[in-house]
Amino acid sequence: MHLLVVDDEETLRSVVSQVLTADGFKVSEAASGEEALEAFRSGSHPLVITDIRMGGMSGIELLTKIKEHNPDTQVVIMTSHASLDSALTALRAGAYDYLVKPFESLDLISAVAGRAAEKARLVAQNRELLEQLTRANEDLQEANRALKEMAVRDGLTSLYNHRYFQESLAQEVARSKRYDKRCSLIFFDVDHFKHYNDTHGHPEGDRLLKGLAGLLTANTRACDLAARYGGEEFVLLLPETGKELALNVAEDLRSRVAEHPFAGGETQPLGRVTVSIGVAGFPEDGADAAALLSCADQLLYRAKNEGRNRVVGG
Repeated sequence: MHLLVVDDEETLRSVVSQVLTADGFKVSEAASGEEALEAFRSGSHPLVITDIRMGGMSGIELLTKIKEHNPDTQVVIMTSHASLDSALTALRAGAYDYLVKPFESLDLISAVAGRAAEKARLVAQNRELLEQLTRANEDLQEANRALKEMAVRDGLTSLYNHRYFQESLAQEVARSKRYDKRCSLIFFDVDHFKHYNDTHGHPEGDRLLKGLAGLLTANTRACDLAARYGGEEFVLLLPETGKELALNVAEDLRSRVAEHPFAGGETQPLGRVTVSIGVAGFPEDGADAAALLSCADQLLYRAKNEGRNRVVGG
């Protein structure tokens, strides 16, 4: 352990340094409080042994500044019999212990320094353990956040999954009821998706669904909730949005999909990848979540029956 001995009397400073060096410490010396503070700030000294009375900065002042810089540093004060009151003041200010000059025995220096060094080691170990526990707790929290996110996401598209959508829809409809707000639901699926899978294979079908999810995410507001309902079906929940605006959003989505150069789109019956969309609004199309979803689903099937690649809103 690297410690710092501070005293403006060279002889006493040298004696203390020799004793502690013999005990196996790495010792640095300083002839004043100012010099000691500079050395302390530029290096690592878990233990400082300082005289209480020196020209310029006193040992008490040095103790205070050291504790401000690093509260874990252990400080031992050296004082005379005539200054025991000052030593008690130092203890109240955070000193670990004190030594009375002249020393009754050099072994006393070793004993006090040894105890202070052990305290410094324990404090450092506790600090490291606390930091390790803090890091482990942060890692655990991050892992839990990741697991929680995975639990509500669809594995293929990374959109929210069916269960999370159902919970969110129920909450949004309840909130809209309570605060007399409006919300809308866009329900759509890929036209002739089975034909696409049969023609290009399921891996290409998966790529199509992921591309469609990316297009959906890139063109929705942060407050909107996009989810994969199942298979090739998707839903978009629009909070505080009336049906008229939702129809505009749906039409924009339909045209973006139709214009997007999805691979293999030219082999589809309509000559491109398209979607059919049903749009329902709360409260006019359903008084609760189940009714709203059922209405959007029925409107989606109307869009399919009327020729696909279209938006139907009632």
